[in-house]
Amino acid sequence: MHKEIDIKVKDALAQDLQKGVPILLKDGFDEIDSLQEGAILKLRNPAGKFVGKGYVGKQNKGIGWLLTKNESEPIDTSFFQKKIATAIQHRADYFDSSDTTAFRVFNGEGDGIGGLTIDYFDGFYLISWYSEGIYSFKEMILAGLEASVTYKGIYEKKRFDTKGQYLEDDDFVKGERGEFPLIVKESGQNFAIYLNDGAMVGVFLDQRDVRKKIRDAYSKGKTVLNTFSYTGAFSVFAAAGGATKTTSVDLAKRSLSKTTEQFEVNGIDAEKQDIIVMDVFDYFKYAKRKELAFDVVILDPPSFARSKKYTFSSSKDYTNLLKDTIAITEKNGVIIASTNNATFGMKKFKTFVEKAFKDSNRKYTIEEEFSLPSDFKTSPLFKEGNYLKVLFVRTK
Repeated sequence: MHKEIDIKVKDALAQDLQKGVPILLKDGFDEIDSLQEGAILKLRNPAGKFVGKGYVGKQNKGIGWLLTKNESEPIDTSFFQKKIATAIQHRADYFDSSDTTAFRVFNGEGDGIGGLTIDYFDGFYLISWYSEGIYSFKEMILAGLEASVTYKGIYEKKRFDTKGQYLEDDDFVKGERGEFPLIVKESGQNFAIYLNDGAMVGVFLDQRDVRKKIRDAYSKGKTVLNTFSYTGAFSVFAAAGGATKTTSVDLAKRSLSKTTEQFEVNGIDAEKQDIIVMDVFDYFKYAKRKELAFDVVILDPPSFARSKKYTFSSSKDYTNLLKDTIAITEKNGVIIASTNNATFGMKKFKTFVEKAFKDSNRKYTIEEEFSLPSDFKTSPLFKEGNYLKVLFVRTK
C-alpha cells in the first residue's frame, strides 16, 4: 500500500497548490531526501491547513505532482479510473475518426496525473511512466485503463532510469502482442509503428496539425528539406501533398531504413526522394557550398543534441541554426521553425526568429502558429506542459 505522509510545504508552494498548480517543486519543501518514490503526501501550508494530496515522483525540477485537493479522496484504483475515463471522453472525436488512428489519450498533468502519458495506436495502448513514483501505481492505473476501454494489447515505456533515459525492455504488458510494424493512420496517411523497439515508436504525435498543414497548403510543386528528420514523417506528408522532391537529413543511421519504410507504407517511391544520413550542421555547410536552395525547410531539432563535432542547445543555438537555414531557403520560401523546448515560451521563440532574419538582413512574415493539438491537453497553470512552438515563416 502507498502510505500517506503529512508534510508541510513553504507558503509559496501552498499558495500555488491552492490555485491548482500541478507540480510539486523541490524548493517548496524543507526536507525531501527522506521522501520515498510513490509516497502519497498530504500537503499542508505552514499553519498546518490541508492544501492538497500529491505523490512523490522525481522528474527534472519537480519532486512529484498534485493529485487532488479533496482531503477525503483516496488515491486508489477508482481515482485513476475516473481520471482515465474523463480523458477518454475528451478524445471521443479522435476515437470516432477513421482517418486518424494514433493519438494521445492521457497527457500527464493536463489530464490530472503528472508523470503519466497514454497513447493509442489502432487498438493498442502505450503507457509511458516518467518516474518510479508513478510506476509504483502501475496495477491501479492498468485496472483503471482496462475498466475504461477495450483494447487489443497494452505496452509500456519506462522513462525513469537515473539519467532520465528509457529503460530497455520488451515493453509488452498484456493482451495480445502486436504484429510490427503496426500500420496506423494520421490524417489519411500511414505510419509504421513499433511499440517494442526502444524508446521511440516511429512518430511524434504532437506534430499532427503541423504535418497536415504542410501537406494541404505548403507542398504542392515545392522542393522540401526536412532536417533532423528522424523517420521522415514531415517528408511523407510533403510528398503526399505534391512536393516535387523531398530531402530528409538526419545523423542517425537508422533514419535511412525507417524513412524508406514510411514512404513505402504510403505508396510513395522512396527512390525518387533524397534520404541523407549526415550531421545536419555539416549538411548546411555542404548545401551552402553547393549553392542549394529549397522552397520549404523544416527545422525541428531536439532541445539538446550532441554529435561528435557539435553540441546544440535550442535555447542558445536556435538563432544560428535559423541563420544557416535562411541562407539555403529560396526567396518567398517558407521555414517551418519548431521547438519542443519547455524552458522558453512562444514570445522568446519569436525573438530568435527576429534576430536571425535581422542578422541575415532579410525580411519575413509569420503565416501560421501552432502549439500542441487538442489531444495533448495541458494545464493553464503549468506553462511548461504546453511545450510545442511552431512557426511557418515566409522569407522575403
